Amino acid sequence: MIAELVDGELYTWPRPSRRHIRVSSYLGAALIAGFGSGGGPGGWWIFDEPELHLGRNVLVPDLAGWRRERLADEPDDDHRFRIPPDWVCEVLSPSTSRFDMQRKLPIYADHGIPYAWVINPAERALHVYTLKSGEWVVAGTYFGEDKVRAVPFDAVEIDLASIWGPDPLPVPESS
Repeated sequence: MIAELVDGELYTWPRPSRRHIRVSSYLGAALIAGFGSGGGPGGWWIFDEPELHLGRNVLVPDLAGWRRERLADEPDDDHRFRIPPDWVCEVLSPSTSRFDMQRKLPIYADHGIPYAWVINPAERALHVYTLKSGEWVVAGTYFGEDKVRAVPFDAVEIDLASIWGPDPLPVPESS
């Protein structure tokens, strides 16, 4: 289970599906290779499912990233992140998509997180948002096998085909 606290109310969710985990993991690997410890421009910490403490809300995005200099004062031995990230990514699942879009994205905006990505694995779609005057503005929408340079990671091209992973193997017919 994953638990999140929004406006004093506790929400629990089942663990995500394999497709959800695969997309999140493959995207995280691509970003870490380009911006984390990999050979790209660097300068970021990218984490899977960090526990964000944003005022009275406790949220767990699928991925989040901080410019390295912004996390310099956070204790490394604590599981809580009190400094809002510079980027969040939500991978939509049927059970959480409405909550992610209607409850979590506004909280991220309220806390000044400048970039949000929303990925819909079923549609093979990436929606990129930037925060302008406290409101989310669509910065780009990409599909399928597009090659993407999306803020704030536009210094490196991401091949969306690589994050969807291979199509599932067909189930053998029984004889």
